[in-house]
Amino acid sequence: MTERKIKVNFFQRKPRKGFSFSLEFIFDDIRKRLVDKIDAKVYISKCYNDGYYSKFINIAEAALRQGNDINHITGEVHFLDLLMKKDRVVLTVLDCGMMIRKAGISKKIIQWLYLSAPVKKAKVVTAISEVTRQEIIRYTGVNPDKICVIPVAVSPRYKPNPKVFNKEKPVILHIGTGYNKNLLRLIEALKGLSCHLTIVGKLSDEHLLVLQENKIDYSNEYDISDERILEKYHECDILAFVSTFEGFGMPIVEANAVERVVVTSNVSSMPEVARNAACLVNPLVIDDIRSGIMKVINDDSFRDLLIANGKINKSRFDADNIANMYFELYKEVLHS
Repeated sequence: MTERKIKVNFFQRKPRKGFSFSLEFIFDDIRKRLVDKIDAKVYISKCYNDGYYSKFINIAEAALRQGNDINHITGEVHFLDLLMKKDRVVLTVLDCGMMIRKAGISKKIIQWLYLSAPVKKAKVVTAISEVTRQEIIRYTGVNPDKICVIPVAVSPRYKPNPKVFNKEKPVILHIGTGYNKNLLRLIEALKGLSCHLTIVGKLSDEHLLVLQENKIDYSNEYDISDERILEKYHECDILAFVSTFEGFGMPIVEANAVERVVVTSNVSSMPEVARNAACLVNPLVIDDIRSGIMKVINDDSFRDLLIANGKINKSRFDADNIANMYFELYKEVLHS
């Protein structure tokens, strides 16, 4: 007798034009890999994730759409489970960055709305890194056994693409210009170095001023396709990913997969994701960022070792394995 497919309703945010759709890609890929095992429906919230009124509309809508097997809230709109049946909710938390950006009473409200209440309501919570798992525990006091770590899969588009390293003037790729991406310190760290900085993300007036003041040779693109981002990895010699905070840090694995050397931060989730496949630096110390970049430029053996380690590291994020981790979790929730 053939086992019936598990019915999984996926609840996702209403995406904004011009923003990265990494969340959407992650779970679209998972659904494709589980097509023979789950019967999936995707529900996009009616309203953008703005004020409390729009949140209430989205919560009520999600409650009406919930199914009897599995209801999976895939990130950012954690509060959608507040009116759902607890024993059928899987909640994925990508990071706790919303807590860093708030203070006072606003922080307490956000903590309840995005973490404490949704985590309590869910049957099981998944975090994309151990760092995120520990943050959820710290902010909610939930039983640690309720949270499991399921990492993010690297896209199969990212394949080995060896390149002769340009020691004379390496191309350094930086992705993202948000508050946590630490671009200003990276720019200052590159002052006087012979290199070309490729920046993916919209630059602010402050970014432009600091680039000019430090006489950085750079290029900039934003709102580009996934194919164009892949080209940027192929064109670069080094990925500089020196964020102050990340829920995961997928560019590290993507650079590993295309066989580029990585310089990343020694804080947050980045050491967990990179392991021994990147040069780790203190993102708050400009001289340390500079030293790390100079080391991977000048030390051929060290650079080759990191690239070799990256070939091994990327296997931890195999898409089929990660899709199966979600499927096993769905079965556990359904039959518990």
